[in-house]
Amino acid sequence: MVEIRDDRSRGPLTASEDGHEAGRVDRVTLDAKSGPPSATLALLHTSSAHVPVFDALRVEEAPDLGLRHLVHPQLLDRARESGPDAVAGAVRDVLADAVAGGADAVLCTCSTIGAVAETASASLGVPVLRVDRPMAAAAVAHGGRIAVVATVESTLEPTAALIREEFAARVEGASHEVGAASGARGVRRRAGAGRDGDAHRAAIGVPPVAQRLGDHLTPHTPLAPHTPLALHTVLARDAWPHFEAGDTDAYCAEIARTVDALRDVDVVVLAQASMAPAVARVTTRVPVLASPRLGLRAAAAAAGPTRTG
Repeated sequence: MVEIRDDRSRGPLTASEDGHEAGRVDRVTLDAKSGPPSATLALLHTSSAHVPVFDALRVEEAPDLGLRHLVHPQLLDRARESGPDAVAGAVRDVLADAVAGGADAVLCTCSTIGAVAETASASLGVPVLRVDRPMAAAAVAHGGRIAVVATVESTLEPTAALIREEFAARVEGASHEVGAASGARGVRRRAGAGRDGDAHRAAIGVPPVAQRLGDHLTPHTPLAPHTPLALHTVLARDAWPHFEAGDTDAYCAEIARTVDALRDVDVVVLAQASMAPAVARVTTRVPVLASPRLGLRAAAAAAGPTRTG
């Protein structure tokens, strides 16, 4: 059995682990003192380690948001073996079950399968977000020299592709802004920079909800139109066995060593949600971004009006 808990509940959400049905929510029990949630967000995880992380963030960021945690580790296992597209159908089935269970939005916390989850949004009728898109949008605001650090190799390319999408969208917005600044509208065009970037996202097939939230809570810091992207991907090769063994301290220490060794970068992106605690361990002065908090903020906004913390 997989135990799945909602911080608003008196008891656990339970799920049976039976082939592809592993992690399916069977019931939700809400605290009567708190009343019903203003909106319900389902979270698709590939590790149960993410459950307490997002429960704690919900308390800080959106106290009246109801959470339902769906833990499906087999999706990551299959994606690592055969690629993310190999689990696209299984991911859609899990998300459809979540929507049928009353989810107002879904947040996929696994970066490896985030892109295939995100593309299911249109067919499901509710927003489906990948946890790392707001982080990627924030990263490109810092400049073009970006390092992506991961502990699972299958996460590197999906995250790098996302950075390239968001960078191209930000540069497109900057190009439109410069052009408009020479015309009658002048700097007023700056407010539309995010929308110009959305044209790029739409052209490459990014779902509309992700287009809107790519810039969510991210300052519209314009890049120079010809800013080059110098993207480096780095695998913290020795970290993942510590995570699998449940040794969070050693896991974070290995990530911090990898990050602190980086040079000549404007920003560092931690590709997996599980890496977020390592931010507190780094000594570099370069900004180091993690996805959970930014992702939850965006997903809470997509789920519907909530009282933020």
